[in-house]
Amino acid sequence: MTQQAPLAVGLDIGTTKIVAVVGRMNEHRKIEVLGIGKSKSLGVQRGVVANITLTIESIQAAVKMAEENSGLKITEVMVGIAGQHIRSMQHSDYIMREDAEAIIDVTDLDKLAKNVHNLVMMPGEQILHALPQEYRVDGDSNIINPQGMYGSRLEANFHIVVGQIASIKNIARCVEQSELKVGDITLEPLASAAAVLAEEEKDAGVVLVDIGGGTTDIAIFKDSIIRHTAVIPFGGKVITEDIKEGCEIIEKQAETLKVKFGSAWPGENKENEIVSIPGLRGRPPKEISLKTLSKIINARVREIMESVIAEIRNYQQNDPRKRLIAGIVLTGGGSQLKHMSQLVEYLTGMPTRIGYPNEHLASGYAKELASPVYATSIGLLSMALETTSHTMAYDPTETDTPIVEAEAEAPEVQEEEGSPTQTGSTMAPPRKDPFWKGFITNIKDWLENDEDVE
Repeated sequence: MTQQAPLAVGLDIGTTKIVAVVGRMNEHRKIEVLGIGKSKSLGVQRGVVANITLTIESIQAAVKMAEENSGLKITEVMVGIAGQHIRSMQHSDYIMREDAEAIIDVTDLDKLAKNVHNLVMMPGEQILHALPQEYRVDGDSNIINPQGMYGSRLEANFHIVVGQIASIKNIARCVEQSELKVGDITLEPLASAAAVLAEEEKDAGVVLVDIGGGTTDIAIFKDSIIRHTAVIPFGGKVITEDIKEGCEIIEKQAETLKVKFGSAWPGENKENEIVSIPGLRGRPPKEISLKTLSKIINARVREIMESVIAEIRNYQQNDPRKRLIAGIVLTGGGSQLKHMSQLVEYLTGMPTRIGYPNEHLASGYAKELASPVYATSIGLLSMALETTSHTMAYDPTETDTPIVEAEAEAPEVQEEEGSPTQTGSTMAPPRKDPFWKGFITNIKDWLENDEDVE
């Protein structure tokens, strides 16, 4: 068959699971998910690769399942990045334009962004994202897009996301050694936001809280601009560990208890509500009070939310103009705990809802995909579809190389642009990366020149 649009693939490398999703955009700008694969994440701890071999095996298992479900061959992926090594900061920078009579264009914006990327970070750190907030032109402030304006001094406030080089290299190597290409890399909170937040929420002011297995990711939007990001090194897995220790049971039983009977609000359980856990190796069953279970969960959720509240305060700094009218949107596996939204609303005093990644999906999708568990995966796929101009997967039964209708005249265009044509290549003409300009090239250089990452 002839593909109607480029196929893209999102790869979520999480602490508890690895998910690969392949799909395309239909004529109504909705995402058609063609295949999904999921495997247990064995080599990742709190968003950071701890065992490269196990992580590669988990990636391969998830990708293989996605290929089998879709009948497509995956060649390239958009990868999400998070982990406790991620930090953010604010920075203001400017450039002086040589010709104030010429209008400001994208070249000026790129030059300003390049200045930011030249900032010296702490040893072992790399700037991942430099997100412009507002611009100023010759003292005029609060400009969202200065293109087309006149001026000699162009300034901007930037939200800068920084990560450890070693952690980024390890993720890239795991993908490359899984026989895949790293197409793009994006911050996972931004991917989750793309899947579950509405534009009016971003404009009004909203806090996205993605409670994953190993980390809790935060992204704050105001006036449709990303204002603040943070990664808290605690997630659903630490709640399971608390239950394991508090109830003196094994991890598998603790996870089952949390999912089936757990609640973030102890007041909902009565003292006489008991659940029986099978004993080990012929030992008698163990009885667990659901009220005790809820108290354990409540204590850890409160601790996580205290960190979230601290990040919100760091952003607002008692400025009424930064009020977050749309409140909080919870997503990720941890958001599915019973009474989670009620507890968060009680602790923060902000309206709270659960974010489901079904708004951008085409009709007829599997109900499983609407779960908050897949928010990051669907978001990565959505961002890949918005930014990629070539196909990341193809039908191996149709041809040896992926073909898209728009590629029919590609060799002629490449010759005009001075780009060499590669026989049998699975890539379309190079594109400009709006988020990670030059960053993927650096990763590939690292992989070629450094054989001892582990």
